[in-house]
Amino acid sequence: QVLLVESGGGLVQAGGSLRLSCTASGITFSVNGGGWYRQAPGKQREFVATVSGGGIVRYADSVKGRFTLSRDNVRNTMHLEMSSLNSEDTAVYYCNVGRKFRWTDYAPADYWGQGTQVTVSS
Repeated sequence: QVLLVESGGGLVQAGGSLRLSCTASGITFSVNGGGWYRQAPGKQREFVATVSGGGIVRYADSVKGRFTLSRDNVRNTMHLEMSSLNSEDTAVYYCNVGRKFRWTDYAPADYWGQGTQVTVSS
């Protein structure tokens, strides 16, 4: 059984930083890759960042230079370091795992964490 558990969300002032974490069981980030997506109120879920099984990281243009995705293969955990946060980053952030191993790209499986709320106050 695949289980993804996020943590680290919260309330932060504009310009601040937060670190999200996602721990997986039943599947391995270092093989399948992983990703972060977010959903703001009234909007569709959108891609934030992904890492392929081969370790290639991609970011949405809106977060490039501000967010950093990293993977701890020993703990089977993925992190999202977020800095220079602004109100447009307010959303529920979801962890995802890849469908299967791919060297460079990423195909999301239909496994999602419960989500963690990030609220940026101005």
